[in-house]
Amino acid sequence: MSGFLAVSASLLALSVAPLPGSAAGAPGESFASFTADGAWCWFSDPRAVARDGRTYAGWVTAEGSIVVGAWDQATGRIATQVLHPRFEHDDHDNPALLLLPDGRLAAFYSLHASGDLRLRSTTRPGDITEWTPERSLGFVAPDRGPRGTTYANPVLLTGEANALYVFWRGSDFKPTFAISRDLGATWSTPRTLLARSGADDTNRPYLKLCSEGAGRIDFVFTDGHPRNEPANSVHYLRYEHGAFYKADGTRLGGLDDLPLDPARCDRVYNGASNGRAWIWDIATAPDGRPAIAFTRLPAEDDHRYEFARWDGNTWRVAEICPAGRWFPQTPPGKTEPEPHYSGGMALDHADPFTLFTSRRIDGVFEIERWHSPDVGTTWTSQPLTSHSHCDNVRPCAVRGAAAGGPVVLWMSNERYVHYTDFRTTLKAAGLNRPPSQP
Repeated sequence: MSGFLAVSASLLALSVAPLPGSAAGAPGESFASFTADGAWCWFSDPRAVARDGRTYAGWVTAEGSIVVGAWDQATGRIATQVLHPRFEHDDHDNPALLLLPDGRLAAFYSLHASGDLRLRSTTRPGDITEWTPERSLGFVAPDRGPRGTTYANPVLLTGEANALYVFWRGSDFKPTFAISRDLGATWSTPRTLLARSGADDTNRPYLKLCSEGAGRIDFVFTDGHPRNEPANSVHYLRYEHGAFYKADGTRLGGLDDLPLDPARCDRVYNGASNGRAWIWDIATAPDGRPAIAFTRLPAEDDHRYEFARWDGNTWRVAEICPAGRWFPQTPPGKTEPEPHYSGGMALDHADPFTLFTSRRIDGVFEIERWHSPDVGTTWTSQPLTSHSHCDNVRPCAVRGAAAGGPVVLWMSNERYVHYTDFRTTLKAAGLNRPPSQP
């Protein structure tokens, strides 16, 4: 197919044009490509991180290979490395990236609901040409269910002597995690984080998290999949120094008290009142209070982007904007199997009162930057893409992004019928952030 790279298992380097400006918006196709063949889901994160003048991103190719790329800010050159060729043709498998204390890069990835979590790390800081051999981490638990591991989310806590936590969806569809005290060489026995009390627990919570990197992890999660939960709600939980808390500081228990019943955690949004929901991102503001981006779904063709923030006393929820319908390209005469796939949102983790959205404008999904001057009450927008030929979806704000490098990446879809049937490009833009708000 024209415009797509045939990615081999060897190193590939490309030169790209400077990142274009976005004051008035431009067709998505005109932006620089991080890769001409890449896709991702939004439940394995971080997908893109930056340090020391390089931006790293991970994706799945159209043939199902797991790839990591490095964008050199000084030269504009992009190097890519295949970690596992023809792994699985499924965008749920994208790697989650973590920068280790010595500057090396770790990549966690798994098949979609099958098999074990895998780990590879670079052997030198700032260089993706050489990696450790692929390791399976031994996290499959067939006694808990047949589904294997899905959705890696690694976190490093410097305040716990560089303890490495990784969270995933377990064999029983429950949020699960393990801890390494030696940077991934050995791991604790996996633990279930969340599970309803009682033997009739069949729900499958979807989880997102963020961390300030010291001693705290913030979680947002749902009751389950909106397809299965007509009143799908949004919940919050915080881990800090060995214990779990609600937003107001109420202690829910320690590591020995797991799993926690979701009913004991904060309910940020009640799906029974205003329509089922699905989560997109969580970040903490400079004051340490959590902010959450989620989609409210009053109808399958009426997606609404919402923002929730803890104000110190209660959760404040405000609508950002209507987002249109689902984005997969439903074949004529077919019923869409994923009508809750919104174009997507991503919070700027350096300033969560800035976020990037994908919403349908004149029949095409476009990327916009939204900013709130009043801690999430009202929002103004700036077009990033406009008058595009292809849909632009699933924006991802680069963690640790610096001026002059990519700040936001997204999928530009030549074809996206299903998460196993896609041909997409990953586009990139660099732009100036507005000042952080108190």
